[in-house]
Amino acid sequence: MLTKTKAIVLRNLKLGERKMIVDLLTENHGRLSVVMAIPSTQRGKLKKQYFQPMTVIEVELDMRPNKELHHLRDVRLAAPYVSIPFHAAKLSITLFLAEFLCHATRGEQLNPQLFAYVEASLRWLDGCATSFANFHLVFMMRLTRFIGFFPFLEDYHDEDVFDLRAGTFASNAPMHTDFIPAVDAARIGTLMRMNYESMHLFKMNHDDRNRIVDVLVHYYRLHVPGFPELRSLDVMKELWE
Repeated sequence: MLTKTKAIVLRNLKLGERKMIVDLLTENHGRLSVVMAIPSTQRGKLKKQYFQPMTVIEVELDMRPNKELHHLRDVRLAAPYVSIPFHAAKLSITLFLAEFLCHATRGEQLNPQLFAYVEASLRWLDGCATSFANFHLVFMMRLTRFIGFFPFLEDYHDEDVFDLRAGTFASNAPMHTDFIPAVDAARIGTLMRMNYESMHLFKMNHDDRNRIVDVLVHYYRLHVPGFPELRSLDVMKELWE
């Protein structure tokens, strides 16, 4: 069955010498993996630059029922980026988030709201000139709304801890070690209300950002089965130093 959809590239992997597997987050079908011949020249219609992580493309697919790999028939850029590929910090952020999304959305079925959120976030980053140091934090926090484990924030009381497994505040520390102590838990509600327009108002240093990203990755690891160590995390942590 031939079908067309908008898609965001998450990663590409060589399959032998002449083929490539591309993992996509698609608007109409959720997560998909496609196989394609590696372009031998720049003249081919399937250009290599279309398959860089977090590129937004429009694809035509030959989808076969009960197949894990689908065939890519055609592709074009949905809208070229104007800054991300040419800005070292933005590129590092998107490479980290591509690896993060590859694991956070594994097995994701049709979810147009999730796709729209990711695409709109990338467009915002591409068009932003300054004050985007907290972008990855906001992106990761707000993504939890779309994949089912946004923390419950309405029952906070002074001196509560935050139970990362349950995603709720608690008056006493749980029996396990996956919780945030009261001194840090008091900031969670404020942090979760950050958005791209307001995030520059939250003053954080390099250590603050790294602490938050570590907690967020741990939170996802608790709620997404098989969520691994992220190879690009160390690169992400070196930004803004």
